Amino acid sequence: VQLQASGGGLVQAGGSLTLSCAVSGPSFDGNALGWFRQAPGKDREFVGITNWRGLSTRYADSVKDRFSIFRDNTKATTTVNLLMNSLKPEDTAIYFCAYARQRAVYYSDYVYSQSDFTSWGPGTLVTVSS
Repeated sequence: VQLQASGGGLVQAGGSLTLSCAVSGPSFDGNALGWFRQAPGKDREFVGITNWRGLSTRYADSVKDRFSIFRDNTKATTTVNLLMNSLKPEDTAIYFCAYARQRAVYYSDYVYSQSDFTSWGPGTLVTVSS
């Protein structure tokens, strides 16, 4: 599975930005898709995940109620978007999309980590100015 994230850029605090993740490849099997981010000097952290149909999602507490993941059915290629609202300077990071090992979105106390994902695309940089 190949993934390509795009849409990063510079935005002022309080603004919005939408990232896109184009998915392709013969091994694509309808598994869940996730977003991670990595701020300078910090570990890569989970942002959110959606099942392939976009009907089941889950978000990190730090972005819940501000970010949303949805499937873009207007594109010719399979695309999943990350809509980011009310951006804060602490949202500044490189954002990555990743292909999960399973189709289901785990809830409750499950802690997503990078090992839950098999394929990663190159990241896209988001910079939020204060």
